[in-house]
Amino acid sequence: QVQLVESGGGLVQAGGSLRLSCAASGRTFSTTAMGWFLQAAGREREFVATIVWSGGSTFSAPSLKVRFTITRDNAKNTVYLQMNSLQPEDPAVYYCATDKDISVRPSDYDYWGQGTQVTVSS
Repeated sequence: QVQLVESGGGLVQAGGSLRLSCAASGRTFSTTAMGWFLQAAGREREFVATIVWSGGSTFSAPSLKVRFTITRDNAKNTVYLQMNSLQPEDPAVYYCATDKDISVRPSDYDYWGQGTQVTVSS
């Protein structure tokens, strides 16, 4: 089992920034990559970015990669999502998840956190 706890969400003004964190515990050695997804109200879960624990290779959604950056701190078993220039279309619940490989499909991910809400005021 792997436990994931997201934090860092909240209310921010349009144009502002937030940094989300995802702390992993448990059998983290069984995971290869960590991903971030967002789910806006009434919509399906969407891929944001993923990062490999070893080596730090990343892949991000083309529409978001200019504003959102994924990083990791192996010593802390924590993955971050730096979100800049937040826009009114960005509000969603943001989830982190673990996978044994890099993937953009939510169905490929094994463990999920509870999510953290991001709200953007105009």
